[in-house]
Amino acid sequence: MKIGNLEFPLGLFLAPMAGITDHPFRSVCVKCGAEGVTSELISAKGVSYGDKKSKVLAKIYDDEHPAAIQIFGSEPEIMANAARILSEISPEYFDINMGCPVPKLVKNGEGSALMRSPDLCERIVYSVASAVDVPVTVKIRKSCDDDNPNSAVEVAKACERGGAKAVFVHGRTRSQMYSGLADREIIAKVKSAVSVPVIGNGDVASYEDFLSMKKETGCDGVMIGRGAYGSPWVFTEIVKKSRGEEYQEPSNAEKKEILLNQFQMVVEEKGFNGIKEFRHHLLQYCKGFSGSARLRKEISLLTSPKSVLDAIDTVFG
Repeated sequence: MKIGNLEFPLGLFLAPMAGITDHPFRSVCVKCGAEGVTSELISAKGVSYGDKKSKVLAKIYDDEHPAAIQIFGSEPEIMANAARILSEISPEYFDINMGCPVPKLVKNGEGSALMRSPDLCERIVYSVASAVDVPVTVKIRKSCDDDNPNSAVEVAKACERGGAKAVFVHGRTRSQMYSGLADREIIAKVKSAVSVPVIGNGDVASYEDFLSMKKETGCDGVMIGRGAYGSPWVFTEIVKKSRGEEYQEPSNAEKKEILLNQFQMVVEEKGFNGIKEFRHHLLQYCKGFSGSARLRKEISLLTSPKSVLDAIDTVFG
């Protein structure tokens, strides 16, 4: 599939997740086979007002192309200005968040709250697309409000009119957050309603899930979020099996190497400040191991690089 002139052979993407998809994790997922990655949520207002943290979050590294920067906000002019500023980082495309269910964003009229106003969605996309020289995409949900369960179709059509080159659809409503099952029927409806590529998102954690998502929705690509959290090798599984190659889940030694690679980047880029964030990743990697309840308690107390390395050795040998 293509987004503008960008080629994605399988249409296989890592979903942006706040506090999770930092550069070290994105890099690991690319090495495992993800074809496209996206920054964590970036506040358009923060960028426009010169917030340094926003620029750090938006940084794209050499080992993760093609990569997008995802911005959020509700004012077309500010969104366009932020995209214009961030263009100096040279993302391959910009993604506009219209699906985040976090109450703070929704209360401000941002994230999934935008889906209540397709006209505003269209204006935002048009403003951003007019401000940059790379493709603009949008990420939406099934709906913002339960009493309007099919708003994804109207929003997707509005975004296409505004100039969006692809639509990523998470098949859950805002109130569902990340619980329950994703509705694949709504993804299929969006696919039927627009001519740009549609990427399905929700409940994909294996090659079989990847195939069923594409078969049930007709989507052009698949985005994986929590299914890759702690299991980035799901991308390797999908790539290899799609090619007809044999796939075996990584051994503990191979998992350890992946984890150490990620942790080394965390320390290099964030120092001690990154250890707290990395603990959450380590907890995910350790799921399913014997004594996991005890491990969770111990991992939550790790405070130094050595203690993290010792914990990795304990779990993976």
